Amino acid sequence: MKVMKFGGTSVGKPERMHEVAQLITKDNTQKIVVLSALSGTTNALVEISNHLAAGDRRAAENRIDLLLEHYKNFIQQLVVTEACRTKANAVIAEHFEFLRIILRISFSEALNKDILAQGELMSTKLFCVYLEEKGIDHALLPALEFMLIDANEEPQLDMIKVKLAEQLKLHSDKKILVTQGYICRNARGEVDNLKRGGSDYTASLVAAASHATVCEIWTDIDGMHNNDPRVVSKTVAIEQLSFDEAAELAYFGAKILHPTCIWPAQQENVPVRLLNTMQPDAPGTVITKEAGSVGVKAVAAKDGIIAIKIKSSRMLLAYGFLRKVFEVFEKYKTSIDMITTSEVAVSVTIDNDHFLAQIVKELEPFGTVDIEKKQTIVSIVGNEIAQTEHVLQLLFDALRDVPVTMVSYGGSPHNISLLVPGSEKNKTLQLLNSGLFGL
Repeated sequence: MKVMKFGGTSVGKPERMHEVAQLITKDNTQKIVVLSALSGTTNALVEISNHLAAGDRRAAENRIDLLLEHYKNFIQQLVVTEACRTKANAVIAEHFEFLRIILRISFSEALNKDILAQGELMSTKLFCVYLEEKGIDHALLPALEFMLIDANEEPQLDMIKVKLAEQLKLHSDKKILVTQGYICRNARGEVDNLKRGGSDYTASLVAAASHATVCEIWTDIDGMHNNDPRVVSKTVAIEQLSFDEAAELAYFGAKILHPTCIWPAQQENVPVRLLNTMQPDAPGTVITKEAGSVGVKAVAAKDGIIAIKIKSSRMLLAYGFLRKVFEVFEKYKTSIDMITTSEVAVSVTIDNDHFLAQIVKELEPFGTVDIEKKQTIVSIVGNEIAQTEHVLQLLFDALRDVPVTMVSYGGSPHNISLLVPGSEKNKTLQLLNSGLFGL
């Protein structure tokens, strides 16, 4: 069993969907094909939902009309026979009828989740119509029948295994099985989702649940690169990463892979391959238990960071002080990215300012609280880099003109993280590309 996930850009145009069909039929291996919504669809659905939440039904209806026109044009180029065009138009008619019905009912968060699910439901059904036209034997596996999350919005992997096995048994004679990324059911049985980027998560969970031989993530870039190609002109694809290295890179800003994608595959030791639909013969990046080599492999940056510094000569060395600080963040379900301490201060970073005012208010009794917004975490990732000779010297030689305000070193053998002002991000990435990789 092989799992192949294709993102929005990989299915965003009819010709791309045609190419996906070619990719999944290259060999006779049984496959579960996970599809995202067509590129731009989820953003459009979010707009529709936001208009409804604001009570602007006219704006919502106009956005629905625009989206419908896009899908009608898509179908004209996707399939050519009259019979399949009729089927494809029936698919979108069903889902756009739902979108028009919601214009007449009260908005709720549950309804919002239903709206956001329409993209994946349409893309998979339209893809199946195309497979039918091409005479490619297949079956549609409804993700809402087996993708489940609990009351804490965490996937129920054990139940997913059971429910998915039931679905696979129903279609044991099919080589190609198509399912939706992103969408699931919650603990109340309602339609829900795995948040943005969740199609990667779906693919990894399905691969783990089905004990797949590999989980392929197909995007529009040839693997994980050693730096951000949007910022740095010369980057190279990384041949091999360990699960731990890939998780660090994904969490700290590498956009090609969703951070949650690593855990399920790692649990079942399923290799993950990052491949390019535009260059299907490129080797891409393989993520396995083994790192393959020692040393620095990549740099990633995470924007929108807030640094919080609590200074208190009176309390810092007191027993239980750090625990009390962390309890404040736990109370407001706000995770900490970096932490450094000295004799008189503790500094942490967060990437979510939703409860910042409340957090600061509860920290103020502990001492002076200073806030710095618009910061960036730059992470240098590689296997055993904490023990790699000269890495710190190369790192700080490269950044001698950059105002580094925090350093996290030694907490992980795979990661050295720095905090810099957001305005210094591009310069930092470019200097590290030269200083660490000679590019």
